[in-house]
Amino acid sequence: MVVVQLVSTAESILDRRLDSLSPEERAELDLDLSPLDAVIEYLERAFPTQQMQVFVDDTGTQRSAPMFDEEGRPVHNQTAIARRSEMIEHLCAMPPIKPALDGIIEHYGPERVAEVTGRSKRLITQSDGQQRLETRSPRTNQSETDQFMDGRKPILVFSDAGGTGRSYHASLDAACQKRRIHFLLEPGWRADRAIQGLGRTHRTHQANTPLFRPVTTNCKGELRFTSTIARRLDSLGALTRGQRQTGGQNLFDPADNLESEYAKAALSTWFALLADGKLKSATLIDFQRRSGLKIVSDDGVLEEDLPPIQRWLNRILALPIGMQNAIFEEFLGLVEARVSAAREAGSLDVGVETLRVEHAEVVEDIVLRTDGRTGATSHLLQLALKTRARPISLERVLERRDYADGCILLHNTKSGKAALAEPSRHFMTEQGELIRRVILHRPLRREYHHFDDLAESAWEEAPRRTFEKLWQSEVAELAERLTTETVYLATGLLLPIWSSLPIDYLEVRRIVDEEGRSWLGRMVHELDVAKLLEKFDIASNVELSSDMIIKALGEGRTIPIKQPFEATIKCSRVAGEQRYEIVGAPVEQLPSLKSIGCFTEIISFRTRVFIPIEAASSVISALFRACGAAMPEPSMPTFSAEP
Repeated sequence: MVVVQLVSTAESILDRRLDSLSPEERAELDLDLSPLDAVIEYLERAFPTQQMQVFVDDTGTQRSAPMFDEEGRPVHNQTAIARRSEMIEHLCAMPPIKPALDGIIEHYGPERVAEVTGRSKRLITQSDGQQRLETRSPRTNQSETDQFMDGRKPILVFSDAGGTGRSYHASLDAACQKRRIHFLLEPGWRADRAIQGLGRTHRTHQANTPLFRPVTTNCKGELRFTSTIARRLDSLGALTRGQRQTGGQNLFDPADNLESEYAKAALSTWFALLADGKLKSATLIDFQRRSGLKIVSDDGVLEEDLPPIQRWLNRILALPIGMQNAIFEEFLGLVEARVSAAREAGSLDVGVETLRVEHAEVVEDIVLRTDGRTGATSHLLQLALKTRARPISLERVLERRDYADGCILLHNTKSGKAALAEPSRHFMTEQGELIRRVILHRPLRREYHHFDDLAESAWEEAPRRTFEKLWQSEVAELAERLTTETVYLATGLLLPIWSSLPIDYLEVRRIVDEEGRSWLGRMVHELDVAKLLEKFDIASNVELSSDMIIKALGEGRTIPIKQPFEATIKCSRVAGEQRYEIVGAPVEQLPSLKSIGCFTEIISFRTRVFIPIEAASSVISALFRACGAAMPEPSMPTFSAEP
């Protein structure tokens, strides 16, 4: 079942066309509802035809000004007038572009499309090609809605006016409970209206959750508009309920917001690369001439006050489509590099994320603080979570392969696992070099890899039959897996204790189990619990282990060592492999570190100490026994990558 959300219905165009018809022409309708007249009027009014003359001002600089005759009348260039006429003639000869609503109805037929809009009339093309004017009453919307909910019409198109107060979800009370595929065809400029429309197919008491699909084209300049919608949706959620997920519903990636802090920082780098001549999309002189933006001063240095990103985005829209796409390809590479770095470092704020589990139980409820005036309390909950894996089915991953371009079926010659490789947004380095990336879709997760690194790994292209066999085998294995873990959640009145919570681990989660119970709060890492309780003078009974430290390392956290020498343990990438590394160990400690199982390698003329992955638990335990120190507390998440 398909639901299409749009804003415009072209009823005003239809009214203008009908008002211009004579009674004889109304009897035999032959109307074109494309917005061509607006384009023609714009060309007639805005196409430059007045002759320009060149003069020299008082400073000796050549300038141009419109030319007038002796009587003060403008002088027009006949060549420009002829070109305007040719352009208008060419546009009028092209096939008309139908409005989205009428195009859908004409393609699928009114017997298959339920229209729920506010227009009182519409133009229907009959089977013989003749047009017929159909009048619609307010009751028509209810009838069309009922036919869609009963399954008699598989497609429903609604607008802002027609969608008010109605529901199109897979209700358990409806005759048709198939999944709704919701296409956001025209989001419009009002974020609140867009969210209301998305909520029409996503309600409580539903058999299936909908699949949302915002519709865009391959013209990169369109990102100017979808970015504004993404920003407004995020702002809407932050203003209404204090969480951006309420507004954006995770429809957009953080890299889609071209007005974020990441995008502004990326634009500064883009300007610098443009001035240095390191971009392939445009040169400095050509870009300044086309856009009218001044990037470099007369002295050849970057302007101190560079154009803001909103103005830059608007000027990009005036460039040729090919140049737009090339500029956005480079700019998005810079944005993606910053967003991915923040995501890996754990500092990317993605709002509230919902964690769905099979069963959740409160093991311990510790009251951290009680407000003296209101009596409101702040809690630290220890939750035992039982989670059943929900792997992606083979049908869905193959559908993804058919939907996206350039996907490759892979299998790992070492692990025997399968993955779908999909081209991803490129990275751009600070030197202006584009780095190709791919996303590996696995049954339970997605992994980002550099394309060149993937070619040197154990991943190889696989025949479809081999891929299907390996994928189904892994899915069957994962479907039976039920994992149990313990998490800590700070909840209740959090604002007074917010500064006491660890600043390097900022995750806000809503935990929901199958019984409908939910807990909302900020996650606290196991290694931070003892320090947090100490701030509130509460004794901690959390026993830290080497397994907890290994888990923290896997999450990108850095573990400090203070006795008998100062050093840190972190997760590093060396030659494409993840390793646990001891950084900063004094040279005199190398023999003792080797004696407990560590090993060294000389990389770039520097001796580095590593902990074997397969024996990490025993080595870490021996390390802290040898140091005679308690298990440490982790610091800010840090990753390092080396070739």
